[in-house]
Amino acid sequence: MRMAEFLAKAQKYSVNIKSSYEVLQESGQKIEFGENRKVIVNRPNGLHIEAEHSDGEKHLVLYDGRQITVFTPSENVYAQATKIGGIDEAVMYFLRDLGMRLPLALLVTARLPEELDRRTQTLDYVEETVMDGKPVYHVAGRTETVDYQVWITEGAKPLPLQIVLTYKNVEGQPDYRAKFSDWNLDPKVKNTLFTFTPPKEARKIAFIAQLPKTVLQGSVSPAETGEQK
Repeated sequence: MRMAEFLAKAQKYSVNIKSSYEVLQESGQKIEFGENRKVIVNRPNGLHIEAEHSDGEKHLVLYDGRQITVFTPSENVYAQATKIGGIDEAVMYFLRDLGMRLPLALLVTARLPEELDRRTQTLDYVEETVMDGKPVYHVAGRTETVDYQVWITEGAKPLPLQIVLTYKNVEGQPDYRAKFSDWNLDPKVKNTLFTFTPPKEARKIAFIAQLPKTVLQGSVSPAETGEQK
């Protein structure tokens, strides 16, 4: 809870996240994919996320207090949705209404302590250990759908250095792992970092959730879009 409250109260920060996640294939084998992300938070309404997947595809997610933007450079396409408010409102809208993926999304919200307390059913202290040369506390919690482990630095700045999520109700119980590095609690940020200027010839498209049902009914099957990944 100290970690959750510390992150929720931090007015701005940046961090690099190297993550991996398992995907169960039809054969029963689990295949691991990866992703690197740079996250910049500037409360109350600035969010900047750069992501690069293991196949080289890149994505940019921005929020400036009014517009949520997702940009894919390889296709030179972007989608935007209007959501007035702050980071919390934008993240919840992004996940629930737009149906988009944003791993560890709750970590960037001010509601993290409340959600962690509400969802956690049991919590155990595992051990005190060392990670990246720093003393850390290893704790393990359980929610209704996910088992989680967190390694948190000791001291006045309780920051997560690693998180492991196990989706216990999903076939194969796949894991999601994230390593955090280069925490900066006072990054130099400008408002332009959170606004989007479309590159030349960039094409604006709609989020799938914004498309009429008649369009979705004529779309390709999940297998044709590589949904297994």
